[in-house]
Amino acid sequence: MTSSCSIPGLNVARSRFPEPEQDLLAEEGEQRVVLAGGCFWCVEAVLIALDGVTRVESGYAGGLPETANYSAVCTGTTGHAEAVGVHYDPARVSFGALLRVFFSVAHDPTQLNRQGNDRGTQYRSAVFYETLEQKRVVESYIRQLGEAGVYSDPIVTAMEPLEAFYPAEEQHQNFAARNPYQPYIMAVAAPKIEKLIDGFGDRLKSEYTGADANSKASSHSDSGNNLA
Repeated sequence: MTSSCSIPGLNVARSRFPEPEQDLLAEEGEQRVVLAGGCFWCVEAVLIALDGVTRVESGYAGGLPETANYSAVCTGTTGHAEAVGVHYDPARVSFGALLRVFFSVAHDPTQLNRQGNDRGTQYRSAVFYETLEQKRVVESYIRQLGEAGVYSDPIVTAMEPLEAFYPAEEQHQNFAARNPYQPYIMAVAAPKIEKLIDGFGDRLKSEYTGADANSKASSHSDSGNNLA
C-alpha cells in the first residue's frame, strides 16, 4: 500500500504556499464549499480539523442521482467524484484559508484523475463551485500558485459547477475518526494529519494541537508507512 507521503506534491512545505490574494467576503452564517481530491475519507479527515469548520460531509458530486452510491461510483463510469461538503463559519475561517489547506495538505492537485494508487475520474481534483464568486477566488488562487512555482507540475484541478451533492452512505461519514487503525487510513490519511499539525497548528481545533495529537498522528503515520 502506498503511503500518502509517496505522493510527490504532498511533500511541498507549507511555507511555499502563499496566502490567497483574493477571498470571499465574510458573510454571516454557515457557508459551504464542495471539494474533491481523491478518497473522501482522507480529505474529510484533514478539513474537519480546521478551527471554524463546523462539519464535513462525504458524498458524491458531478453525476446523476441514480448512480450516486459507493459501488457504482467506484467503477469510475458514473461521472461522480468522491467529494466533501465543507461547512464553515466565515467569521472564524475564510474561504481562502480552506483553499490553502486543500491545495497544500488535503491532496496533490497536480495528479490527473488519481491520488497515488487511487486511479479513476472519481478521484479527480475538483472544486464544485456554487457561486461565480467561489469560482473567481479558486481560479485566482490556482493562478497564484502557478506564478509562485509552488509545484513543479501544472495544477490540474477542475472547476465544475455544482449541480447536486449526494451524501455518501453512513459508513463513510467521519470514517477516519471512527477507524483510526484501518490500514488505508494509517497509510494515507495519518501522514496528511501529521503534516497538517506540523504546518497549520495555529489553524486547528484544540483537540488536534499539543503533544498528544502530534504523537498520535506520528504513530499512525509510522504504522501506515510500514504497510507500503
